[in-house]
Amino acid sequence: MSSHSSAARFRIGIDTGGTFTDIVSVDTLSGATQVTKVASTPANPAIGLVRGVNDILAQSGAGPADVVGLAHGTTVATNALLQGDIHSLGLIVTSGFRHILEIARQSVPEGYGNSYFWVKPDRLVPLRLVCEVGGRMDFKGNELRPLDEAMVREAARFFRSQQIGAIGICLLHSYANDRHERRVAEILAEEYPEATLSLSCVVLPEYREYERAVTTLVDAFVKPYLDRYLKRVHDELGALQHTPFLVMQSSGGVASAEQILRKPITTALSGPAAGALGSAVIAEVAGFPDLVTLDAGGTSTDFCLIEQAKPHLTNGGSVGPFPVRIPMIDIETIGIGGGSIAWISREGHLKVGPRSAGAVPGPMCYPNGGAEPTITDANLVLGRIPPALIGGGIALDVGRARGGIAALAARLPGGMSVEQLAAGIIEIANWSQANAIRQMTIQRGIDPRTFALLSFGGAGPAQSPAVMDLLGMKACIVPPNPGNLSAFGLLAVDWRTDHIVTKVMHEEAIDLTEIATRYAALEREAVATLERDGIEASRIRLVREADVRYAGQSMEVRVTAPGGAVDASFLSGLIGAFNAAHFRTFGYDYAGRQRIELVNLCVSGFGLIERPQLPRLAERTGHVAPKSTRPVYFGIQFQDTPVYDRASLPSGGRVNGPAVIEEFGSTSVVFPGQVAEVDPHGILVIRPTVSSQETLR
Repeated sequence: MSSHSSAARFRIGIDTGGTFTDIVSVDTLSGATQVTKVASTPANPAIGLVRGVNDILAQSGAGPADVVGLAHGTTVATNALLQGDIHSLGLIVTSGFRHILEIARQSVPEGYGNSYFWVKPDRLVPLRLVCEVGGRMDFKGNELRPLDEAMVREAARFFRSQQIGAIGICLLHSYANDRHERRVAEILAEEYPEATLSLSCVVLPEYREYERAVTTLVDAFVKPYLDRYLKRVHDELGALQHTPFLVMQSSGGVASAEQILRKPITTALSGPAAGALGSAVIAEVAGFPDLVTLDAGGTSTDFCLIEQAKPHLTNGGSVGPFPVRIPMIDIETIGIGGGSIAWISREGHLKVGPRSAGAVPGPMCYPNGGAEPTITDANLVLGRIPPALIGGGIALDVGRARGGIAALAARLPGGMSVEQLAAGIIEIANWSQANAIRQMTIQRGIDPRTFALLSFGGAGPAQSPAVMDLLGMKACIVPPNPGNLSAFGLLAVDWRTDHIVTKVMHEEAIDLTEIATRYAALEREAVATLERDGIEASRIRLVREADVRYAGQSMEVRVTAPGGAVDASFLSGLIGAFNAAHFRTFGYDYAGRQRIELVNLCVSGFGLIERPQLPRLAERTGHVAPKSTRPVYFGIQFQDTPVYDRASLPSGGRVNGPAVIEEFGSTSVVFPGQVAEVDPHGILVIRPTVSSQETLR
């Protein structure tokens, strides 16, 4: 897969978060794993990335020549869209469709029962920067009117005069015939070569003009940001510049940095997606195939539903208010993390998040920390986290945290003590996370009590066992090095490339020969993309999918399509898979009563990797003894609570709550009425005791 030195043995995963950058190194010869954390550097995330890589190489006594490859997860592209001032973006559309972004869709976001109170978000491109060009294709790809090249040149000169640096091109029915769109791009390159271009026929060659236009514009907007970011990383890498550098995609695969820059990058580069895939590995090893994952970092918490050790996927996601029609792991995010700020609303109510202290300045207890109390400050005051984080690397000031919470308590009625308010801050955060899980499960007809909760991220395991109790879930699973699971997930991810084409066919008019031809073309594209990144043919796997609906429906369901010959058996299998998926998703189907309609054909190509294995703990005997005790606040008072070093817990070890289990990068709290057990791979399994389960009933 690369020409890198045959002596190289270390694979390194890097997950850049809002507060910390997490690094995991795996020795491909011995399987040994090293982890570290460094403070993120928001002004230039590449600095934190390289600092972490250098630290972990030093731990292993290795140098740049020993590195097989780097795998990186980041949300720099999506953060630019969510936080940036969207400007210097233009759009070219077919004449008569200038208002496509203004009209958008009729749907109103959940929570607005009366659309009168909902205000549409600002459009990605204001109307004055949308240019029309003459020419028209029909839905079959037939040219109705030739492209008006003079109008295209006029649009190019207009954008140049307005200094619009990124331009999306979305012409009607270009998914069926891309000739006009590609000619528009050629003319723009002649007239305005400095502009960044995104073509909808490349980004999303499927029907529905609004979603296709928005997805194309998102692609056009983030390209310059990601280009600058990857160049910064390349410049900072120094001696590692020639090491293969892979980037995580939201679809659950990796691609080379070079491939990312030459392909549509609306596959929102994602550390949370890596966490979900790392969780799937843990789910399989721990014997809990059905999980809800809870990844709590410094600024937010990400949730993902995993069934049969596979994370749910969606192609109907969004980036903020903007619909993005790309395959991605189905992740829900709320603004609750270790750095989330506790504050008082105008109505006098205590709120927690979504504002965060982030990496700079950080919680009040941090050196040079902020001026407002956070969840981390509350946990410190309650004694649930140690007085220093990441192995003593960050000393915490409990006095400053107490002072901040006391000042907040003075502004609230009731005369609460510092500890009562700190416990209230944690309870609000826990219920926010529990409600997010309820929405992911109960609203989809899934009983969360039949699932386990897998908790990771630096801020997750200190609170997740309490969230487990709130929902009555089976167990709370805490993997080894939970603060670094997303970085570990990056090393457990196959290479991936996705390809799609729209071809609407009613069941009675399905042309199996054309379907076979279309699938063959998509499969060739997928193989060629992977081979360009050096994937050997023996490691390439292809998966067919299709978007299918019942005739008369407006939305479709994506299902796996049978492999092999495209014949009557293929069609029967596809229809059967759709009926089953429709029933599973909506609780009913029209099997045998309603014809289906084929909408999109899809192919995903995978380049299989050697996944790192979770090592088994060495056999040890003897009593599990705490390393110390300290007062920890539970209920309405402090209790002397044993504190354990996780590295000292043997396979089969059992810890009764209340207890605190500490390790580098994270702290797990076992609450009263709970018990933690250590499985053979060092995974903590926290469950309610039998008596507490009876109490919950």
